[in-house]
Formats: sequence, C-alpha cells, structure tokens
Amino acid sequence: MVWLRHDLPAGLTVFLVALPLCLGIALASGAPLSAGILSGVIGGLVVSFISGSALGVSGPAAGLTTVVGASILALGDYRVFLLAVFFAGAFQLLLGLLKLGTVASYFPSSVIKGMLAAIGIILISKQIPLALGYDQPDFWTDGFLGLFSSNQFYKNLTNFYHHFSLPVVTITLLSLALLVWAPDFARKRAKWLPIPLAVVALGVGLSLLFPWINPAFALKTSQIVHIPDNIFGEIILPDFSRVWADKRIFQDAFTIGMLASLETLLCVEAIDKLDPLKRKTPVNRELIAQGVGNMLCGLAGALPMTAVIVRGAANVDAGGRTRLSSVTHGAFLLLAVAAIPFALSMIPFASLAAILLVTGYNLTKPALYRQMFRLGWNQFLPFLITIVVVLATDLLEGVAIGLMLSIYFIVRNNFNAEYRMEQHRSLDTEHFYIKLNSMVTFLNKVKLQNSLYKVPPYSVLTIDGSDSRFIDYDVLEMISEFEKQAHEKHIELILKNIERVTVTNAH
Repeated sequence: MVWLRHDLPAGLTVFLVALPLCLGIALASGAPLSAGILSGVIGGLVVSFISGSALGVSGPAAGLTTVVGASILALGDYRVFLLAVFFAGAFQLLLGLLKLGTVASYFPSSVIKGMLAAIGIILISKQIPLALGYDQPDFWTDGFLGLFSSNQFYKNLTNFYHHFSLPVVTITLLSLALLVWAPDFARKRAKWLPIPLAVVALGVGLSLLFPWINPAFALKTSQIVHIPDNIFGEIILPDFSRVWADKRIFQDAFTIGMLASLETLLCVEAIDKLDPLKRKTPVNRELIAQGVGNMLCGLAGALPMTAVIVRGAANVDAGGRTRLSSVTHGAFLLLAVAAIPFALSMIPFASLAAILLVTGYNLTKPALYRQMFRLGWNQFLPFLITIVVVLATDLLEGVAIGLMLSIYFIVRNNFNAEYRMEQHRSLDTEHFYIKLNSMVTFLNKVKLQNSLYKVPPYSVLTIDGSDSRFIDYDVLEMISEFEKQAHEKHIELILKNIERVTVTNAH
C-alpha cells in the first residue's frame, strides 16, 4: 500500500519539520502560538484534499511574518486581524475562479528575490533579541528602521543588561551549531533525522539540565513556549461586527492575499521540479485550495498559510508519493496539540529563534547578492531597491516599486534594441540602411523618427522590416508620413516588407 510504505513515514517526517516551524513563525508574527499549529492542521487536513499538488505542503510561512506582524500591531486586535485573513482567502479564491493563477509569471524574479531577501533580513533582526534572552521585547512598534531611531535604539541598549541571559544564549549558539553542521551528517548517515526537531530536543534537554547545574540558570516562564492544555477551548474567533470599522482590514487582506498567492505559486513550481514523477500542479486549483484554507484560518483563529517550500522539499526527500503524506502531517499536528500540549510547552523560545535565524539567513544569503550583482544592473538594481523599500515601508510598496523599476529597464532596453542603422558612400551618394528588429512598438517611434529626419537630402534610405514579426501602426504611420517629406528632400526611400498606410489628419 502506497500510504503505508511511502506517505505515512513521509508525513511523519514533515510533521517533525513543521511542528517547530509552526511555533516559530507564530512567535515571529506576534500571534498566539496555537495559531501557527492550527494553520498547519488546516493546511494538512483541508487544503491537501482540495489542492491538485501531489507533494505540496501548506502551513504558516516565514514569508508572511512581516506583513502579519505589522497587521496585528496596526489593527490592534487579533480578532480584527482574523477578518483580514478571511478576506485574503476570499481574494485568493476569486483569483483561482477567474483563472489568474499565472499572475506570478508576470513578476520579475529580481523583485521576488528582493522581497524574500528583505523578509530574511527582517526575520533575522526580529529573532536576535529572543536569541539573546530578551523577555518578550516590543521592538517592532515602529518597523525595521524604527529600531535605529535614537529613542528606540538607546532604550534597547539600556535594557540590554536586564534581559541578557547566558543560558538562553548557550541554547541559541548550540542550536545554531547543530543547524549549520548537522545537515551534512544527516544527508550522509541519518536522512531520517529532522534537524529542526533535533534542535528543539536539544533546547528542551538544556532547559531541564541548567537548573540542576545552578538554580539561577533556570529559564523564565516567558522564555518558554506555552500551549494551552485545551487548545480548542481557547481559540480566538474573528469579530465580524467590526468588519467596516477599519479600512485597513481590506488593505491588509489584499496584501496578504497577493503575497500568499505569489509565494504559493512560486513554491508549487519549485516542488514540481523536485517531483521524481514530474507531475504538474494546476495553479488555479491551487489558488482555490489556498483561498478556502485561508478563509477557514480566519474563521478558526489561525495564521494565514501558503504552500511552503521547506515542508514540500522535506516531503520529497522523505519519499512522499501522494497528497496523503500532507494529510498525514496535518493529522499528526492535530494529535500533538490535542494529546501532548505539555510536551510542546517545554520548548525554549531560543530554539525556535535559532531555527528562524537560519531560515532568514537562507532567504538573504551573501551568495544571493553576489549572484544578482553578476547578472548586471538591470537585475541587481530592482533587487536592491525592492529590499530597501520593503525595509523602509512595507512589502507591497517594495514589490510595487521594484516592479516599476524592472519595467523601466525593459522599456529602456527596448529603446536600445529597436533597430540597427548602417551608413556608407557610393558614387558620391550617401546610402543609409535601417534594419528593424522583430518587435517594433510605439515606444520606438520617437527615436526612429529622429533618425529618419537626420538623413540628409539627395541620399538613399532603405528601411528593412524583413525580420519584424510585429510593427506597431503608429510606426507604420510615421514612416508613411516621412515618405512624403523624403520626396520633397530628394531622398530615395526604399521600403522592404514595410506596409504603407493611409495617413489621415484629425481636425
């Protein structure tokens, strides 16, 4: 049986990878920790059945932590934030029903990579305080740049001594060491070992050991995860009575819905490439599945979800064959919070912070910056500007400005590659030859027109459109108009595969 042989062990592996990530992402978002688990449960038990992806796994994603955290702070009430999650799901559902699943293809990779790199930077900076032992610090009221404002920065330095914890730092450093060095060992000798789970186990072990060494080394209760004994009895529900109270609800819903859709579509594309059976995920059906899932997340008090590359890749590596592996992972998550919440409540925040530090680093590696720089300014500038604007404002503005900059480079390159002009002299007559490229649009009109009017009288001009697949009517009209003036300037005009059009004047 495929499930027993492949999907059950793969689902168990994905569960062990997903559990600490669900908790860590909820922590990074400033949401209840149970909200991260519930998101993973809905992703496994609901979205997997609707989705057409064989190996994709859905749950809370690191890529949404920034916008989720900002939205929770701005709306001021988690119940109101859940309204934004619900409408984000409705927006995704609409995208899927309208068959707009190809939307991700229209975003340049430089902008997407810049967005993810900025998320990585923010993720790292949000976890450093917790990794050092800060007791639930509120560093994010003013966003990323607010950290460096004089008031916030000096206040943080002043409080540093009171929050710094040697036991927490020890857990963080040992967890980071395990995350950095263990993957090579696991690939060679223990592929069955989920490294994030090993990090959590290490953190729990150290937190139990420290009080035996010295009672003063015991972690504070605020430095350890707390999962309610009855998670279902403490679920926070959305407050639909306030749906029209704040227009930001719909702004955040659009932002979350768009970013979740982009991340999902990019993820399923990557997972399809990893699939040994080379199956193709129907993207519109995937958006419908994610939309239904996020609407349920909003109703059930969970974090918004996307398809997640880390879990999907773990599913592939573990030998998953069908979507039942994702369903199995969701069932294990549900079983964990229902049956052993006391075990989850022993995990130090430092272990989760270490996992998220490495996750953030993988999103913004120095090698990525070197790679983008080598691709040239056309790729590097939109990438860099996207990062800067995301850090200075928010994700949606950063992506929008990065997209506009990419369009500028496309237009500029189109200008530079519109035609080729040659000149030679024969028998005391100047000969000019203009070879049009494959696509000539109205954007090329001005520059081509300037070149035509620089051709001197008593010369020969050839305009060759033999290789052109498309010539805009505006360009054809301009050439036909120039033909009359060429006759008056005694210019012999030769047109090759250029259609003459009737020039009419509007009065």
